[in-house]
Amino acid sequence: MQSLAMIENWPVPTAAAAVVTSDGTLLGSHGPTAHRFPLASVTKPLAAYAALVAYEEGAVELDEPAGPEGSTVRHLLAHTSGLAFDEHRVTAPPGNRRLYSNAGFEVLGDHIAKATDIPFAEYARQAVLEPLGMTSTTLEGSPAKDGVSTVDDLVRFAAEVQAPRLLDPRTVLEAQSVVHPGLKGVLPGYGHQNPNDWGLGFEIRDSKSPHWTGDSSSPATFGHFGQSGTFLWIDPAAGAACVALTDRNFGPWASEAWTPFTDAVLAELRSR
Repeated sequence: MQSLAMIENWPVPTAAAAVVTSDGTLLGSHGPTAHRFPLASVTKPLAAYAALVAYEEGAVELDEPAGPEGSTVRHLLAHTSGLAFDEHRVTAPPGNRRLYSNAGFEVLGDHIAKATDIPFAEYARQAVLEPLGMTSTTLEGSPAKDGVSTVDDLVRFAAEVQAPRLLDPRTVLEAQSVVHPGLKGVLPGYGHQNPNDWGLGFEIRDSKSPHWTGDSSSPATFGHFGQSGTFLWIDPAAGAACVALTDRNFGPWASEAWTPFTDAVLAELRSR
């Protein structure tokens, strides 16, 4: 795909990108796709997928208590537990606001580790990474932000999410559907959004503006971006997913580069 070559113009030391369709076909890649990049918050969809495996295995229930009083596993996955951004401090009642929370994912990781009697990073490896052949990916440290991976591995994950083998497709559909609709909140880097829709570990584009995906991205687009200059989106209307990893922290360069890049990728997909 010629559009992927646009990453060569990004003001970053290293970048790699790829597009994979809903049937698992790699349409194209560009850059060092085997290079390991820090994922920052692109860690969260991987951690969420492991949590959903734990749910399907019966280790946890989505609506069992977890985190602050009144909060559940579902609240933690959907950033509605009331926990602060990076502190284990309650700032709102559960289900009341969309408060994006790294702390919430750390509590979630601890909860699953206790339920399974397996450290969360190891559980994620056994539940998600190993079955998908993601041998260059690790989730040691915070399940909110400390993952390290490659474009090659995230292509495998994006193919799985589009055509699930590890999870029941109905579970994945729930994960990409809005949890607690109508809640306001801040999308980090892009300001206040009303509504600030989220699924189970996946951010949902809907009508958010501004946004890190394309102007032509469908409202059903879901995924995540990371402060390390990384993103993964899946656009069901396009029948494809795109991964882009860099080694420059998110900033104005990213908001300027990512949207035209995604629009070019989508235009090329439509012309096929």
